[in-house]
Amino acid sequence: MSTETAPIQPLDLDPHETPDPAEPSPPADDVQQSAAAPGEEKDKKTPAVRALVLTGHGGYDKIKLQLRTPEEGGVPARDQVLVRVKACGLNFAELMGRQGLYDALAAPPVTMGMECAGVVEAVGEDVAERKAGDRVMVLSSSGLWQELVLVPADQTFIMPDAMSFQEGAALPVNYLTAHMMLFQMANLRPGKSVLVHMAAGGVGIAATQLCQTVSGVTVFGTASASKHKVILQGGLSHAIDYRTKDYVEEIRTISPKGLDIVLDPLGGSDTQKGFGLLKPMGTIVVFGAANSVTGQKKNLLAMAKTWYNQLSISTLKLMQANKSVCGFHLGYLKDFTLIRQTMDTLLGLYVQGKIKPRIDSTFHFEEVTDAMRRMHERQNIGKVILLPEPKKGEEKEQEKEEEKEQEQEKEEEPAEASAIPQEEEEAKPEEVKEEQG
Repeated sequence: MSTETAPIQPLDLDPHETPDPAEPSPPADDVQQSAAAPGEEKDKKTPAVRALVLTGHGGYDKIKLQLRTPEEGGVPARDQVLVRVKACGLNFAELMGRQGLYDALAAPPVTMGMECAGVVEAVGEDVAERKAGDRVMVLSSSGLWQELVLVPADQTFIMPDAMSFQEGAALPVNYLTAHMMLFQMANLRPGKSVLVHMAAGGVGIAATQLCQTVSGVTVFGTASASKHKVILQGGLSHAIDYRTKDYVEEIRTISPKGLDIVLDPLGGSDTQKGFGLLKPMGTIVVFGAANSVTGQKKNLLAMAKTWYNQLSISTLKLMQANKSVCGFHLGYLKDFTLIRQTMDTLLGLYVQGKIKPRIDSTFHFEEVTDAMRRMHERQNIGKVILLPEPKKGEEKEQEKEEEKEQEQEKEEEPAEASAIPQEEEEAKPEEVKEEQG
């Protein structure tokens, strides 16, 4: 089991462009037994855990379901906790990481996953604020897409009693990203206007809900027409179908003076458009480059196009425009005190009923290809969740395999006994019975 020590690296985007046709899903029973990490000895007494491992860069087939030996035999270090994972969040960062476009992710093979929710099973000697049985959310750089995880205790957050494990896995990355952009960087205040690209995605829904905690905020959102009803019910003021309409023209028609805040996960020409939509004293926050991700695999042409069309502006032009450009990446934010303070605020809003993660769909680890495809093709409205436990059919198959192994062991025992000479067997019946027992 591998949890890297790199900074926390969440990201949730949603590209505009139409992806290439999807590759076929790997068989559901394609569970591989992985080799131990370098210098790691496998403990045969420690049960292997199911994990989703990035084995190389490319299409969906690069994510493999493997059985891995828990790190350190599943025994927490002094400052760690052992968590039994119940649900994991899927972010657009994992799609980028699979393609080799996410520099913050370690090189393959690496266990993916930046957020999860579960139950604490054991704590280290120096851990005082967590105990076995606590329901927690976990935030990490990677390594959380597996059944058991060892993580520093300070990277866990106690879940409210009313929060489900699926909600717990859906909250950290998206809501931290949205809250910090809106309130820490853009200084959202009453009466302001905000553009949220990909309003039906995880960050989009989080940002829309958070905007409603401030009075008089007008929220514009881009999304395909089939999602408009849901996101308008979720609090969006104006929904725009970016596929059939020019969102710049639509916004100018409704708000001729422009916008106060633009949240941009797209990059390239959309960053230029967003900057142009800002009012004087407005702010654009860039937090991704989803326009560079089009098909399943790395698209060099799309990457070059995004880079070529990126916003380039001098400080003098910024002064003259009276606008601000910000960049946000939770993965490179090392101030964990700020992260914890923001999580406390978010959990308070959840308890008050002001925010609530929307779960789009759930997939078992065996179905990770279907989960990634759903997000890649922008079919989701809200969060896509991965479940570590096997599907019911998979559980039965595992039980059958265990029964077969037990039967084979039983068959071997009488075979050994029958090798004893007949006269010896008759002379020493008690010994034979002991051997067979």
